[in-house]
Amino acid sequence: MLNPMTSRQCSKVACNNAAISTLTYDYADSMAVLGPLAQRREPHTYDLCEKHSQRLSAPQGWHIVRYSALGEVG
Repeated sequence: MLNPMTSRQCSKVACNNAAISTLTYDYADSMAVLGPLAQRREPHTYDLCEKHSQRLSAPQGWHIVRYSALGEVG
């Protein structure tokens, strides 16, 4: 069971895993940006678990930018 004060669930339907990253889109630049979990939930962003973060793909012609927190490897 997740503590709502300290963690959030993955935004993917039927996934109950804890979120570790936040996904945002920049439609003007055809870019998906995946970074460390944001401090708070924001409209138009998606929190993803490790599995869904690793499997992330973008539409043809789009780019994925992946940011890591300082000290993280990957």
